[in-house]
Amino acid sequence: MEFIIPIFKWLHVIAGVLWIGLLYYFNWINGHVVATMDGDSKKKVVPELMPRALYFFRWGAAWTWITGLVLLLIVYWMMMNDSMFAEPGIDGASKFKHFAYLIPFLMVFVYDAFYKSPLAKDTRIATIISFMGIAGVLAFLVFVSEMTSYRAYNIHIGTMFGSIMAFNVWYRIWPAQQRIITAIKNGEAPEPADAGMAGLRSKHNTYMSFPLIWTMINEHTVGVSHYLEGYGVLLVMIALGWHIVWHLYKKSGTIKGF
Repeated sequence: MEFIIPIFKWLHVIAGVLWIGLLYYFNWINGHVVATMDGDSKKKVVPELMPRALYFFRWGAAWTWITGLVLLLIVYWMMMNDSMFAEPGIDGASKFKHFAYLIPFLMVFVYDAFYKSPLAKDTRIATIISFMGIAGVLAFLVFVSEMTSYRAYNIHIGTMFGSIMAFNVWYRIWPAQQRIITAIKNGEAPEPADAGMAGLRSKHNTYMSFPLIWTMINEHTVGVSHYLEGYGVLLVMIALGWHIVWHLYKKSGTIKGF
């Protein structure tokens, strides 16, 4: 394990840098550049550039998720399992203990259904509901399943974000981008629904990436939980991360070429 875990952490970081780096490129650079192109330029550049970039983008997402799942299995579910939860009381351990392992993955489908619903049409309302949903999942982990370890509930929230993001890449962004690229190559206007889907889910991934990275380094942030309850720290960092991303989106629109 002393050899396997560092190797998978190394691969996890490499894949994550590849994936998230391209995510930021698409959201803060590429979109603004493509908007300056005329039809002929798009027809020439997009079919050559995007399939290459999206290849590394989607496989970076896949390998980040796979290596992360391996680390979750080995480090938390196998090695730290006994120390993740509160000591069993008179009535034994929480009945929901094992459900804590599943909720990060089940929330992928809750997220996808929510953002297809009419409730998600208002961005402000959708953001508030999303934050409350994250707080609800965290409350379930900490107070219902009795997952008391700061590192454990951090990484399970991170697993939820990473799983949602990987799902978006493979099942929402990539299929839409395939149709967009094909339309541009044929000199046609892409379907607005495809552009909307790819753009929205890519934006969601950008917002989730900042708190995701916080959970990935949670081994180095344990000291922060000594000054504030660990779950409070995590909620603050999620809100702070979203605020920073919002400012970066605003800044990206102001940067000009030569």
